[in-house]
Amino acid sequence: MSRKERIIALKKARDATILAHNYQLPEIQELADVVGDSYELAREARNTHSSVIVFCGVLFMAETAKILNPEKKVLIPVRDATCPLADQLTPAMIRDAKKRHPGAAVVLYINSTAACKAHADVICTSANAVTVVKALPEQEVIVGPDANLAAYIQGKVPDKKIIAIPPGGHCYVHDCFSQKDLEAARARGGTIISHPECRPEVQRGSDIVASTGGMIRVVREHESVGAWNIFTEKEMGYRLKTLYPDHTFNVKDDAICKDMKKTTLANLLASLEKEQFEVVIPPDIMQKARGAIERMLVIGR
Repeated sequence: MSRKERIIALKKARDATILAHNYQLPEIQELADVVGDSYELAREARNTHSSVIVFCGVLFMAETAKILNPEKKVLIPVRDATCPLADQLTPAMIRDAKKRHPGAAVVLYINSTAACKAHADVICTSANAVTVVKALPEQEVIVGPDANLAAYIQGKVPDKKIIAIPPGGHCYVHDCFSQKDLEAARARGGTIISHPECRPEVQRGSDIVASTGGMIRVVREHESVGAWNIFTEKEMGYRLKTLYPDHTFNVKDDAICKDMKKTTLANLLASLEKEQFEVVIPPDIMQKARGAIERMLVIGR
């Protein structure tokens, strides 16, 4: 029996659902029950009927699945698959920002730790950040940990004051895109789609700014457009090519999230075999964070 066949058999035996982010390796995406962005996977985690969730992504995503499903066993195949962006923000930073801006709402990007989510009023993703912020009554909104996403929100919601914490927080994968990449894409031809985690000047130079889930919807809605320049993690090109094989997707080969690439078939198999690396979150943190995530799922559709 091949490794893939063993994974499929064990998934059934364990009553497990495999969730995988769009940035996962192709062989992981192929075996997943659901492939999507952070928002899509958060919804799927809440709606799954399986007793075990195996989350092929990074830790904050698996934590989110556990927070939404406290009665289920949530596994992450690689214990140290974390997110450098999420780790840039701490609960102490949030508490300090709230002292400096009393009355401000706290909107945290889903790319944040469970400990930080417990201090948020509501969570957002790159797909629904603008919708979430617009729905809040507060005129001052603290947003973390991605300053580029905060700048994107500010541009879309100019009537509110967006306070980025930490001020220089960024995803190293998306922050690597530059003016040179825009110029190369223009010379190559095709539509440029950048992620809201890209630098503001890169967003301004793009034709479209969208989350990874949004990129899929854009391509679906523009069947006549055949060439695309995708400014996000390179594996998004594989995901899009799988869905739309007649289109051309140009990616940046060194736009790689090292933590997303840690999960291999061997790790996934071991996770199912041994049910190892279960996600455990203190009950008080889980309860507080759940309220912020559930609020996103209500207002951030």
